[in-house]
Amino acid sequence: MIACRPLYPSIYALVMEIPPGFVTTYGRIGQIVGCTARTVGFAMAALPRETGLPWQRVINAQGRVSPRVDGEGNILQRDLLEAEGIVFDRNQRIDLTNYLWEFSDRLVSRHQV
Repeated sequence: MIACRPLYPSIYALVMEIPPGFVTTYGRIGQIVGCTARTVGFAMAALPRETGLPWQRVINAQGRVSPRVDGEGNILQRDLLEAEGIVFDRNQRIDLTNYLWEFSDRLVSRHQV
């Protein structure tokens, strides 16, 4: 039997690896840890406000900041990303060819079951 890390801590560990100025997608994290993009979104939403986790670096597959229930979190997310030097185009998208973080093989294998 293989011991597995609990899901949310595995997701959070990956998010901690994304350096300033880069993003990843909910789906990419889901692929690595073995869950859906939606589950990654639930994990991000479950974070307390002041965690120190760079949650803003996780975006949707279209390169956009996802709308938040409170209506303001997406504005904060965009502000935080822009402060890191990430540029949004006129369609409110981030160019994933320039800003997508590629997790290393070492990191990916550590998180896979």
